[in-house]
Parts: sequence; C-alpha cells; structure tokens
Amino acid sequence: MNFPNIINIQKFSVHDGDGIRTTIFFKGCALNCWWCHNPESQNFAPELLYNAERCTSCGRCAEICPQHGIKEVNGQFLADRTKCDACGTCTKYCLNNAREICGQTYAIRDLIKEIQKDQMFYEESGGGVTLSGGEVMLQSPEYIEELTRQLHKKGFNIAIDTCGYAPWENYERILPYVDTFLYDIKLIDSERHKKYMGQDNVLILDNLKKLSAAGATINLRLPLIVPVNTDDQDIQDIISFLKENNIRILKTNLLPYHNTGNHKYEKLGEEYKGVTFEKPSQERLEEIMQQFIDAGFTNIKIGG
Repeated sequence: MNFPNIINIQKFSVHDGDGIRTTIFFKGCALNCWWCHNPESQNFAPELLYNAERCTSCGRCAEICPQHGIKEVNGQFLADRTKCDACGTCTKYCLNNAREICGQTYAIRDLIKEIQKDQMFYEESGGGVTLSGGEVMLQSPEYIEELTRQLHKKGFNIAIDTCGYAPWENYERILPYVDTFLYDIKLIDSERHKKYMGQDNVLILDNLKKLSAAGATINLRLPLIVPVNTDDQDIQDIISFLKENNIRILKTNLLPYHNTGNHKYEKLGEEYKGVTFEKPSQERLEEIMQQFIDAGFTNIKIGG
C-alpha cells in the first residue's frame, strides 16, 4: 500500500462539512485551477517552500545542499527545482525557518490517532472528519478505502471534499463508508473548463451523475469567480445540468472567490494566474442564489 503525502491536518474546521471537523489535506491533484488557494497541494510529491521574507541571505542552505541546487539570485537563495529532491537538508540549517518541506506521509494508524484527539468535539457539534486536497480521490485507493473503513467502524462522520476528477472505481469502493460528498462544480462548458482548470469536465460530470444515482449524499460547492463563471448563462447551464440529470443535492454552497492563497505561489517559484479575478458582489451572489431557488433548489447558502 502506498502512503500518500499530506500537507496539513487542520483542526476545528467549520467550513468543510457539518459541525467541528478535522480536515486532512492530501497532496496531489489532476486539475490546475487558476485560482487554486492551495497550490502546494497540486503536485503529488513533497516540495520545498521558500519564504523570501524570512531569509537573511546567510547562504548556509547553498553550502550544504547535497544536489548543489541552491544559487544566490539578487540577494535571495533560490532552489533550482529541476535539481531539488525535497530531501529537507537545507531546512535543518535554516535558522529563520525560511525553508520548509511540504508533504508528509502517515501510516493509517498514526493518522487515526491524530484524528481521535478531537473526538469529543465531533460528538458535541455533530462534526467529524473531512478528507480533502489536492484531490483525495486520486490518492492510493487502497489507503483511502482502508482509512474510511476504519473511521466508519469507529463511528466517525466522514466527508469527502472532491473536484470529481478521479476514476469512478475509487468512489465506488468507499461509498459504504462515506456520509457526505462535498462536490465542486465550476463550469459546464468543457472547453472553458479545460482552459481554467487544465482538464475538461467530462469525467467530473459523469461521476456526479453516478454518485447521485448510487444514492450518495451530495453537498454541491460552486466556486464563483468573476469573470470565469458568474454570468447568467453559466449559472443556468449548471442548473439545467443538475435538473436534466436528476442530480439529488442536499445542500448548495455558493463560494465567492478569494485570493488568500496567492502568496503561496511565490514560495513555490510559480506565477499566480488569477491576478485579474474578482469576487462577485453581494448583489450578484444573491441573484445567483435566487436563480437556484427559482429552479426549485433548497438549502442554499452563500459561503462555506
């Protein structure tokens, strides 16, 4: 069994399902959304993060890098990412914690031990555990199945936060153990979906239809980004798809765009593509919510 990399175990989450939850963020995703607020979760392998603001340019990292892959550029000591194997040697010698390795593996028993520390909060709030990403459904199917099976056996409420881009077989094998799927929909137009997300949406929409037909509890999550998907046609396309395919939705969350993760791109040596994106106005969010209500949908909320 392969152990996937995990980037964060977030305690006391209140936006990733019902109640107070522990959210496990797995590393690796097939999509490359322009506005992704966890870009460190896209690559499946561990990665080096570099915080230039903390760096004092002492140069110790360059001296001890086994790959000789760190060079001084305009006063900053930057890693050549074609050489960096995320060994972590440089992080041990960085006195100001300017360098860190993102991605750590956990045996299932160790991950469950960490989850159980907050069990009383789940019981008091009606919360539980959310597996997120990256894309949890692209991790080792054996690992995720065994993890959800054991959590289910212990009585934990389990939610899967997914973009839908993963083999249907991976969903099918965990259906007996999962309470809720938090399912993202961004666009119905496949070509524009490929432009902004890096992949078309055929698999995503097909998996949503299959989950609904299988009787899964689905909370729809609709990220709303100006100018990507907030005009009337885009919203009506989503509503039409849901109604024409009889997709059973328990709850719909309209999630306005935010750019709180754009600083992470610099740490990865990458460029943030969403610099011109904007959050929809409150008036527009309420108009979109009304479109869903007029189409017969209930239990709609602006925000997580």
